[in-house]
Amino acid sequence: MRERIVLEVSNVAKHFGGLRAVDDVSFNVREHEVMGIIGPNGSGKTTMMNLISGALVPTAGDITLDDMLISGRPAREISRAGVGRTFQLVRVLPGLSVIENVMAGAVFGHKRLWGREARRHAERQLERVGIGHAAKLPVSALTYIDEKRVELARALAGDPRVLLLDEWLAGLNPTELQTGIELIKSLRDDGRTVILVEHVMDAIRSLCDRCVVMSSGVKIAEGTPAEVLSDKEVIRAYLGDGDA
Repeated sequence: MRERIVLEVSNVAKHFGGLRAVDDVSFNVREHEVMGIIGPNGSGKTTMMNLISGALVPTAGDITLDDMLISGRPAREISRAGVGRTFQLVRVLPGLSVIENVMAGAVFGHKRLWGREARRHAERQLERVGIGHAAKLPVSALTYIDEKRVELARALAGDPRVLLLDEWLAGLNPTELQTGIELIKSLRDDGRTVILVEHVMDAIRSLCDRCVVMSSGVKIAEGTPAEVLSDKEVIRAYLGDGDA
């Protein structure tokens, strides 16, 4: 039995003047699925994540979460509806401690917890991502990968229906990269629904059930990682005509 559709992107476009950053893209994401969005630099992947999360408003098309139209709504409403995310460039709250950063996700996310309940929930998420010991530290004392863990814990603290990970593995050394892949695998094993933008192909192969491939704002392929990574149009988009 196929899992039900949680998120649906229908004919979505985003234009910046004459630039078509996303152009008539459609796909859906099923419950408990890890969906990859891949493509060369500048293909529209992060723009798509920004459209789903409400950081940008589509020029055309619809995005629905559990059959509720979310496209065009403010980011705070989409977060409360059940979309959590991390960012391509880590965004922590520098004036707060580690635990306070994660509590912000519990307060303003889908779960909307307060006070002691929010703190206990935040502590569980920090343990979940492997940095429970750092709860009282200022975020300025953390390594780069631990800042990423804080951002992930903050997203998880909102108990999102769909979790968006925008190049969460970028900038990690080989040891950190393997740790990061194992952490995302554990989220998948927990039944999380994840949309993953990533350039690390080993991660795409090991984590994703399906992938959408974008190039110049257009969806050029969709399927399993093995299917899309062997697609001639995908190879051409990454390597050029001479290698396709």
